[in-house]
Amino acid sequence: MIRKIWDSIKALVMGLGTVFSHLFRKTVTEEYPEERPLLNGFFRGKHHLESCAGCGFCKKVCPSDAITIVKNERIVEKYIIDLGKCIFCGNCMFYCPSKSMRMTDKFELATNSKTNLMHEITEGKIK
Repeated sequence: MIRKIWDSIKALVMGLGTVFSHLFRKTVTEEYPEERPLLNGFFRGKHHLESCAGCGFCKKVCPSDAITIVKNERIVEKYIIDLGKCIFCGNCMFYCPSKSMRMTDKFELATNSKTNLMHEITEGKIK
């Protein structure tokens, strides 16, 4: 019985020692809404498209089938990315022969509706 009490007090003192040792260190967390996080150059966020040739290679390499391209003969009318399906792997960007697709640092994609995750991209602008 005394052994259990002693072990409990010992664990409590060790825990408090850990808390007090971290009390005076620099904080690791960020104040997110007030301070924007620093993202590295390899971050893959929301898509951005410029002068799409309409080859459809990005649609072929997309593992989650999140890309839809609507063409009228040789002109791309709609380029739609379903961000609900997209896994942000970057294949569309890496394998685009014209290098017209890039991924931005925009990561705030939370929404209450799945229809808001359907992004239609035309000439670099998301509708």
